[in-house]
This record gives sequence, structure tokens and C-alpha cells, in this order.
Amino acid sequence: MARVNKVLIVGGGIGGLSLASGLRNRGLEVELVEVKKEWTVYGVGIIQQCNVVRAMAQLGLVDHFLGAGFAFENVGLYSAEGALLRMLPGVRAAGPEYPANLGISRLALHKVLSSTAAERGTSIRLGVTVEHLEQDADGVDVTFTDGTRGRYDLVVGADGLFSKVRTLVLGKELKPRFTGQAVFRHNFPRSPEIDHLATFYGKKNNAGLCPLSNDLMYLFVTSAEPGNPWMPEDRLADLMRERLKEFGGIVGRLREQITDPKQVVYKPMEVIFVSEPWYRGRVVLIGDAVHATTPHLGQGAGMAVEDAVVLSELLAEDAPVEALLSRFMRRRYERCKFIVENSLQIGDWEMQGASHADRTGVVKKMMEVTAQPI
Repeated sequence: MARVNKVLIVGGGIGGLSLASGLRNRGLEVELVEVKKEWTVYGVGIIQQCNVVRAMAQLGLVDHFLGAGFAFENVGLYSAEGALLRMLPGVRAAGPEYPANLGISRLALHKVLSSTAAERGTSIRLGVTVEHLEQDADGVDVTFTDGTRGRYDLVVGADGLFSKVRTLVLGKELKPRFTGQAVFRHNFPRSPEIDHLATFYGKKNNAGLCPLSNDLMYLFVTSAEPGNPWMPEDRLADLMRERLKEFGGIVGRLREQITDPKQVVYKPMEVIFVSEPWYRGRVVLIGDAVHATTPHLGQGAGMAVEDAVVLSELLAEDAPVEALLSRFMRRRYERCKFIVENSLQIGDWEMQGASHADRTGVVKKMMEVTAQPI
């Protein structure tokens, strides 16, 4: 029997909800708290590459996802004018019966993850998070922000970039940093030609189109934003069009349809990579709390889902918690570091205007690495 039987997950995002389902699959008691009073989802869409499709299959979630998103095989790399430079074939890492990749709206993804976690017996509380942690050799005593208390065999901080759990266990010195770039996103009705992930390389900015369903796709553009300026909400449409001015073809045509600032989602790129162990005693951190990255390789959420797979697998074993969490670090650290460092490298190249940089090579290497088993 596993030595960890009762787990508290702090954070109801992609990583936390995926972990809840994974742990419930293995019979562990799971409580999840989320600071938001209502389930709300920030963002537009998300790319689930071959490693994430495989991870979803391992968590028993993939069939739900396939019905909620758009399955595709390849990744196309294009010039700013829309000329095809290279088509990279996808890898069916989950098995021949599953697609290589999946595009899905963030709202649809959240509905799948939250409903499945609840159906599998996760106890979920909204509007609550951790106020204080005190642990001993046998467990963790938790005081919540609503004054309630609980004791757990393990606490998992899956509470994102500005993690409260990270501050409590690793200190307030570890903070995210702004990379110098931001990303604009906008939904559109899906064009028939966008049946794959299409990335467009400009001299300054990088744009892309990703299918999310039979009827929906989203357009994104990354841009340098020195000093992390405040963007007036009523000007977001104008600003996104301006960042897309060097692009032709389908991106150029879509650019002229961006007129409603309320339909534009803007997000500065902030990252953190914790180089020290991601756990202290019986408290462990996953996902953006310890390895938040930029969207250049489309793997931020994927790394969180992989964390959930590995941790749920390990916690079902009969072994000391320290040994299990040490093994978790060995299996996750270098892989997550690779994603963060190479995502940042592409962003740096974009800001430097390094048109000679081998972005295609980095993307291809990422696809090879993530296709390997976790």
C-alpha cells in the first residue's frame, strides 16, 4: 500500500486538475483548493503536442479531450509572407490510434479537467487557498484562508507563476521575471487550410495559427515590449494589428479583421525556473510554480501535465516520501529545464532580430526530446 494516502493540491489550473485525476485513478484521497471564487479561464487556446496527448492517455483523459478539441498531425513553418519553409511531421506518441497533436480552447480544456476531477471523487473548494503550513516527519498541518484546518500526507503546490506555496516553502526571494516580450491572441472561425499548427517567422515578431475545433482557430503574435508597458485595453486591437504589420498571406488577411479590443487577449511573458529541489519535506511544487516558460515551444502546460503523470505514478508506490520526491526531480528537472532554456532562446533571437538563428532546428529538437518517454 502507498505510504501517501491523503493529498492536498493547491491550485485548480491545468497541472493541479490533471494531478487530481491521476491520483484518484490510483485510489488516493485528494482535496483541491483554488483561490478563485468561480472557475474562470484566462486565455484563448492551447496546443497539446504529442507528449501531452500521451500524458492525457496515461491519465485516462485523452478520449474526453479528443471530443473537445481539434486533432492534427503536422507543424508547418512559414515565412512572414506565408510561404511554406518546412512541414514537420508529428509523432503519435500515445499510440497509433491517437493523433500526434491536439488544439483545444482553454475553456474546453478546463471543463474537461475540472469535470473529470470532480467525477473521480476529488473534493474541491473554491475561494480558498493555503494560509500557513507546518510539517513534521509524518505529515503537513495546513491552515486555510477561511480559517479551516487539515492534515495531509503530502501537499502539492500547483498554484502557478505567483505561487503562495512556493513562497511559504522556498522563500519570497524566488520571483518570476519579465522576458522582454509579450503575446497577443485572438480567436477566428477556422479556415479550412489551418488543419495543422502553422508558425510564421517574421524579422521581428513570430506569429502562428492553431486549430481549436472544427469551427475555431486562434491567431497569436509575440512581440518585444521593452519595460513591460501597460497596454490600454481599448487599444489592444490596434496594437495587435500593428504587431502583425510585417505579415502577409492568411495572417495579413486576418489582421484586418482585428477590430474589437475586447476580443484580444494580451499577456506579458514572465518566467521562472527553480534550480534547487522543488520540494521541502512533504511539500512539492509542480508546473508554473517552478518552471514557468514562454509559449515559443508550446510546452508550458505540457510540462505541467507531465509533472502530474510522474507524480501520480510515484505516489502510488510504497516508498518513503523523500525517495519518491527525489525520483520525481530526477525524471522532471532536465526535461523542464530544456524546455525553458530553449523557449527563452527563441525569444531572445526574436528580440535580437537574428534572422539567421536556427529556430527550425530548435523546434525539431524539441519535438524529438518530448517524443521520448517521461
